[in-house]
Amino acid sequence: MTMSMRAACPECESQQFKKNGHIHNGKHNHQGKACGRQFVRDATNRVIVDEQRPLVERLLCEKISLPGSCRAIGVSIRWLMDFMVARFAAVPDHLQVQPLAASREVRLGCLEVEADELWRFVQKKATPYWIWIARDKQTRQIIAFHVGDRSQESAKQLWANIPAV
Repeated sequence: MTMSMRAACPECESQQFKKNGHIHNGKHNHQGKACGRQFVRDATNRVIVDEQRPLVERLLCEKISLPGSCRAIGVSIRWLMDFMVARFAAVPDHLQVQPLAASREVRLGCLEVEADELWRFVQKKATPYWIWIARDKQTRQIIAFHVGDRSQESAKQLWANIPAV
């Protein structure tokens, strides 16, 4: 991280400037008297070196919010978004994800399955029912379900209902 104290306006190089409020992080904003350009006199320029970029890419793959990643790395959200756009643009066209055509066919060649359960009751809460659902992660198509209680036996029954690939 480098910090530079400007003695002149970056636009017109004039040393005639005045304070003009504060920016979002509380630093003083200045304005050149000759050109009217606004700038921060003591700007910090955080440079992400090439050795840190793989870490940034790994953080983006985790389930961390973008503002959380910015705080962990020490960069602005603008820098992170520009970095993401640049990384996405560098991906070859043949690796871009192509949307699936809407189809009524059941694809059973290669499945990545998500399982979930929902709690419901019929007429009275004393008799709850659990709806176990297994669906294809990519198409979100339901491939198996089971209605029962929330026991290991019901989970095994859902597993048995999943069709063999």
